[in-house]
Amino acid sequence: MKQVGIIGLGDMGIGMAKNIIKNGFDLVGYDLRDERLRILETLGGNVASSPQEVGQQADVVLVMVFNGKQVTQVVAAEDGLLQSMRAGSTIIVLATIEPKEIRNIAQTVFAKGVNLIDAPVSGGKSGAEDGTLSVMAAAKKEIFDANQDILGAVGERIFHVGEEIGTGQTVKAALQAFIGVSFAAIFESLVLGAKAGVKGETLYKVFSASGVSSPLFRNCAQLIMDRKFKNTGSHIGTMYKDLGISMALAKENGVAMFTTSTAYELFQAGISLFPEEDNWACVKFLERIAATEVKW
Repeated sequence: MKQVGIIGLGDMGIGMAKNIIKNGFDLVGYDLRDERLRILETLGGNVASSPQEVGQQADVVLVMVFNGKQVTQVVAAEDGLLQSMRAGSTIIVLATIEPKEIRNIAQTVFAKGVNLIDAPVSGGKSGAEDGTLSVMAAAKKEIFDANQDILGAVGERIFHVGEEIGTGQTVKAALQAFIGVSFAAIFESLVLGAKAGVKGETLYKVFSASGVSSPLFRNCAQLIMDRKFKNTGSHIGTMYKDLGISMALAKENGVAMFTTSTAYELFQAGISLFPEEDNWACVKFLERIAATEVKW
């Protein structure tokens, strides 16, 4: 049985850790926060004092931190994974970062004889907890195949999107543009209906029975109408960061992103007003402008 490591034990990482252990793997983890390490221990995992110590013990290490700078630090710092990981072992980057960032990281990793899978995920906190994430994995086919057991422990839908490192992050950037624009449309349509005097329950029922119905809509609309804007597992800072990646990729490739840029600006307003809240808090900005509130 492979020895597995994980670095980053936030809402997503701790859910992944639970499912890795549930699938019978020995797991060692690291996080900067002691309280997250204690949670790992209660789940049956082992605690390391640094990324380097994780690398010493693991054949495969999952990295689930916030941004590219943190991934680089975890992998290449003086106490990073590459100081201790053996040639032939594997790093799986599950974090969402810029494609050019993961390509730069790959050069350093491959120079040490270590394998790399570029594998951002989608599905949020609930997906991490339930083991139902979608995984967009880019790696050599043999490396992808050799790690199906680990990827399958954290995800339900595992896509091999290509062999070139960076392809996983590119697919995720395109997906986040779609999701961000969808959120903006949901927020605006609900505020419009509410301002015009329609009950939220009516909007919810009709929209849910229409061609735009989706789990994304139903979850988002219910949280808005229940006025639940904190601790729902989808922090506004993550979507704002991801939309920034989508916009940067569009600029690099000369792609016009009219609706995505608008969604990005909406999330900029939302994170400025409600920095500690979740994605749905953006609707409160639109409600302020319209002097209305979306409710059941």
